[in-house]
Amino acid sequence: MGGRPFARSGDIEGDRGRSIMKRAVIYARVSTLRQDESMQLNDLRELAKRHEWDVVTEYIDRGVSGSKESREELDKMMKDATRKKFDVVMVWKFDRFARSMKHLVTALEQFRILGIDFVSHQEAVDTATPMGTAMFGMIAVMAQFERELIRERVRAGLENAKRKGVQLGRHETRFDVQEAIILRREGVSWGEISKRLGVSKTVVYRRLQGEG
Repeated sequence: MGGRPFARSGDIEGDRGRSIMKRAVIYARVSTLRQDESMQLNDLRELAKRHEWDVVTEYIDRGVSGSKESREELDKMMKDATRKKFDVVMVWKFDRFARSMKHLVTALEQFRILGIDFVSHQEAVDTATPMGTAMFGMIAVMAQFERELIRERVRAGLENAKRKGVQLGRHETRFDVQEAIILRREGVSWGEISKRLGVSKTVVYRRLQGEG
């Protein structure tokens, strides 16, 4: 990008007046250390060049699973978003960025509130355009539909287990098993689930393992 070295997270310059170009950031992720993020970065740098965006930072999570609750670079990017340090978030593909459909919708809504555009290269989504806005609406609807499907499947499974006489839990450690399963499928950590339901992480884990 014009010979200017890319900043890494933590090196963002706060000089808004330097240019009228939109400040863009790139988020990339590879699941294993053997994988190379170069293709993601090259495609997104080229996209930024076509739009005449100034790429101020590249956040790269290496060797991190997409379902992991916490990702160091992603977490940094979300914090920088609240500080208004950029105008556009660029990702190569939805699954490189989001842990689940719910996480994607939540993040996009947060960007919308902050006035930050979101671009996904492979899906050709740009929330700054009318088409991108419509796509976001569809994604939100799909996320809700997915959640309802999960609830219905879990409910049906529990009813089936009850009809077969399966004991679903001891009295002293009762909690909403259905809600726990839904939360886990949405990518919520065991620790967070235990806090929400008021039981120990071990109890939740053992119960859901037994249900699975």
